[in-house]
Amino acid sequence: MNDDKKTMSKSARWAYSLGAFGNDAFFALLSGYLIMFITSHLFNTGNAETDAKMISIITMTIMILRIVELFIDPFIGNAIDRTKTRWGHFRPWVVAGGTVSSIILLILFTNMGGLYKKNALLYVIVFGILYITMDIFYSFKDVGFWSMLPSLSTSSREREKTASYARIGSTVGQGLVGVLVMPAAIFFSAKATSTGDDRGWFIFALIVCLIALLTAWGVGIFTRENHSEIRENKKDTKGIIAIFKALSGNDQLMWVALAYLFYCVAIYITNSLEVYYFTYIMGMPKAFSIFSTINIFLGIISTSLFPILSKKITRRTLFSCCLGLMLIGIALFAVAGSNLPLVLLAASMFGFPQQMVFLIVLMVMTDSVEYGQLKLGHRDESLALSIRPLVDKFGGAISNGVVGQIAIIAGMTTGATASSITAAGQFKFKLMMFGLPAIMLIVAVAV
Repeated sequence: MNDDKKTMSKSARWAYSLGAFGNDAFFALLSGYLIMFITSHLFNTGNAETDAKMISIITMTIMILRIVELFIDPFIGNAIDRTKTRWGHFRPWVVAGGTVSSIILLILFTNMGGLYKKNALLYVIVFGILYITMDIFYSFKDVGFWSMLPSLSTSSREREKTASYARIGSTVGQGLVGVLVMPAAIFFSAKATSTGDDRGWFIFALIVCLIALLTAWGVGIFTRENHSEIRENKKDTKGIIAIFKALSGNDQLMWVALAYLFYCVAIYITNSLEVYYFTYIMGMPKAFSIFSTINIFLGIISTSLFPILSKKITRRTLFSCCLGLMLIGIALFAVAGSNLPLVLLAASMFGFPQQMVFLIVLMVMTDSVEYGQLKLGHRDESLALSIRPLVDKFGGAISNGVVGQIAIIAGMTTGATASSITAAGQFKFKLMMFGLPAIMLIVAVAV
């Protein structure tokens, strides 16, 4: 890409889109299905009380570590902004972060040689160290990847186009993980089971992690940063106080981040519990693949509609309409029971707007980089755009903690089946899956 060009080359756009594919496939595995593996497969001592205790400890550990890591994210964004190499600000972090995080996540999909049976405390410590290391390196990759967007073009419309291509890639990546997770885990398993075994889950994780690693290298090799006068920073943001002043001073960034915060908590709780709903409420784990397949096509349609709709109505109005449709989907989902067509319709109504909401928030935050530069006198691309993955991870952290506890309360742990879940367990499960997210979405619309 030439310095004076606003458009990207086809090879760069393809590499960036495939990078989004691998990035979101990895995130789906991490946020949605690592918890499923932990609650349903990892701990199997033969003592239900011991297994439930380990599940509770590990899921709460994940939630605490992810919340702690949120305070590190602004410094990660600042470190990327201050990085100056012949390969640019972002690409070194995308490659290094993608490589390290992929290797460690794969290790977390093992029982580490049965360490938890030999020394439970040591297992928790090792798990915690590996998890926080993986999460930090993934943050470097994720922040670096999406922070590249302003550097790929100085045109807001070109950014929307590039972001739409990338979001199609991420939609397909995330969706394919949902489509394949249960069939693949069962197919690769050593024994025939309804939800797979340790080997099946490990092989599936190996495939996803390998894709994430290779696509991160593709971004590093084929994309280029577009240097322009507007991106020349005359003043680096240094120190804790300066970092938080840069964030708090950008009021447009902060308001959209607050709305997105409530939204993320809502969608991550419901999205993470969907596979449990199909497995333990309906007793149809493979039907989750049907929903995930539908969701891929709906996500592509949603992403493709964004550039068209954004020209006709304001982003704020579009955001409110999307969340309104999701609330209708939740209401329908709550009364759908085991009626597969109705469940698919409700889940699709809840899932369809999500890609569009992501793009709305991403574009507002991307454009707020120039707003912050105009207001504060210095440009903080990665620092500003680190807020989006920070909020995403906070939603994922709360979801991980909540889902783990719900699985225990509802009896959806190792060895459980749909027939073993009591009516009381189903009620508690549905209350958390639908009631709490609905409140969060209403608050997000209000903000």
